[in-house]
Amino acid sequence: MITIQEFLERRTRVLAQLDNDSVAIIPAAVELTRSRDTEYAFRQDSDFFYLTGFNEPDAVLVLSKDKQGKGVSSLFCRNKDKVAEIWHGRRMGFERAKTNLLLDETYPLSELDEELLHLVNGHRVLYFGQGTYAAFDDKIWSLMNTLRGAPKKGYRAPEIIKDIRPILHEMRLFKSEAEIAVMRKAAQISCDAHKRAMRFASAEATEYQLEAEIHHHYAMNGARHPAYGTIVGSGNNANILHYTENSDDLHNGDLVLIDSGCELEGYAADITRTFPVSGQFSEPQKVVYELVLAAQEAAFKHVKPGGTLVKANLAAMKVMTQGLIDIGILAGDLDTLVDKQACKAFYMHGLGHWLGLDVHDVGEYKQDEADRAFEPGMVLTIEPGLYFDEDAEIPEQYKGIGIRIEDDLLVTSDGFENLTAGVPKSIIEIEALMQQ
Repeated sequence: MITIQEFLERRTRVLAQLDNDSVAIIPAAVELTRSRDTEYAFRQDSDFFYLTGFNEPDAVLVLSKDKQGKGVSSLFCRNKDKVAEIWHGRRMGFERAKTNLLLDETYPLSELDEELLHLVNGHRVLYFGQGTYAAFDDKIWSLMNTLRGAPKKGYRAPEIIKDIRPILHEMRLFKSEAEIAVMRKAAQISCDAHKRAMRFASAEATEYQLEAEIHHHYAMNGARHPAYGTIVGSGNNANILHYTENSDDLHNGDLVLIDSGCELEGYAADITRTFPVSGQFSEPQKVVYELVLAAQEAAFKHVKPGGTLVKANLAAMKVMTQGLIDIGILAGDLDTLVDKQACKAFYMHGLGHWLGLDVHDVGEYKQDEADRAFEPGMVLTIEPGLYFDEDAEIPEQYKGIGIRIEDDLLVTSDGFENLTAGVPKSIIEIEALMQQ
């Protein structure tokens, strides 16, 4: 669990990086209508949650810093409302929020327009992440116009507007020990869910039943929601990279690709495994599977301090390109084919991405126009894949095979820790588990 003290320390670190005589505004997420008078399950804005741990909609965090460098954290949140709470759930209220969240100042949301005007007025720099919430953007521009238009009242709008996100996202890229502990737990829950799906799979089941098994395991172990739309693609459906219909029957002779991870305390896991519905790989499936697995293992060697995602991807592509030559899908000189990225016809996505509060987490992939080197505390996925659609012009025995293998790696001081090693990955291990 992330402690309230850690959220306070994060705000303190942000304030230390802001210019003197500045103010930063970070809004919470809003509730989204699902249909008519029902809403989607609320999910907090990741940047706002990172700084507060507060999980109510419509709130606003303001970090202000005076000319001498003294910082103040203020929060606007929904008022206590007995009737509203009977219908829609309890609210913390601004008075309790001050103590519970270790904030300097708190205000009821009903006073946002008036108090925000005073909090922004006179500061030289405004930090704000434009473009996330259109309605809140409009509020900020209206506030700025008010400040610009009434100098006789003593109003002065900030002269400079800066994006707050580069500061926050650089911080979020490096996980604390508490964050890593949560992510290990999310990974373990997700690993066990994938194993449960492997055991459940049969020709009598459907894709959505495998999805249900996985989601049930998440919820029963404290992770009420998946971190993203679960992919359960059997047969040729595995060749649709973001297939989420999950509506087809399973058939013996087919593989099934499951890409799913839970969200725990806001943090995501992200695992992909591909396995045979029958519990036994066919020979063509084995050939392609071993090729993808070898590519992943080649990429793993570059996940260490000083390594880069680009070098890891190149290593994976070399393995896959040579393999595709060996099985008659590509023809030509290896180096030439690698330079031309010929394998991209069957490997359309990137090798991986940062992982954290968002499944495709924030953080730059380049620094000073150079590929960013891995450093301890980063967490990323490594997920090579090969996809042979039924209509592809390739040898018949490989048509309809789609395979991806994905793990979550924590960069350590001397290499990496595979957070998702708990799911069987070798052919022998998968077949043994499915025979249990």
